[in-house]
Amino acid sequence: MIGFNDPLALGLVIQQVGVGLAIGFAVRVVFSAVELAGEVVGFQMGLNFAAFFDPTIGAQSSAVARLFGQMTSLLFLAINGHLMVLFAITRSFKSFPVDQNFLETLAHMKLQRLGADLFASALWISLPMVGMLMFANLALGIVSRIAPQMNIFAVGFPVTLVLGLIGIAVTLPMLDQPFMVLLERSMDVFLSQ
Repeated sequence: MIGFNDPLALGLVIQQVGVGLAIGFAVRVVFSAVELAGEVVGFQMGLNFAAFFDPTIGAQSSAVARLFGQMTSLLFLAINGHLMVLFAITRSFKSFPVDQNFLETLAHMKLQRLGADLFASALWISLPMVGMLMFANLALGIVSRIAPQMNIFAVGFPVTLVLGLIGIAVTLPMLDQPFMVLLERSMDVFLSQ
């Protein structure tokens, strides 16, 4: 039995704080993946000039990324993601027992692979919108070659903006499935043994 005054208690506290921070990091990476999808969509729509300071990430963020982030936060509560995180915390004591092998615990989590998987998933989430807007830009390029007297810059921005808003309205209701899959994948790191 380790007491509060025992020098080994500091190692146990560091390990458990590290596991808790890793769980929080994994959930934040899921939210960041969806926000990255919003950044990519906003970039394709031409809305990167509408960026403002986001205090949650401490950097500039576009309006579309903020919209995706807010929708993800509401979706997180709607699908009981907070309960899933609490379940992962309680199961983490079984998956990563209380001992002083903090580096072994970190090696078992493999959070770097989780980050790479979630980055790829963010690009998959934004792929339908990017494809649609790329096709619209291709069509605008063809129109500018056929009718050079048409000012494509005056016509192109409203067209991509309207198509982007229509695409967001169509694809945003389908965000729940990829978000749940990403959240379950990130929580499985802490639920496995």
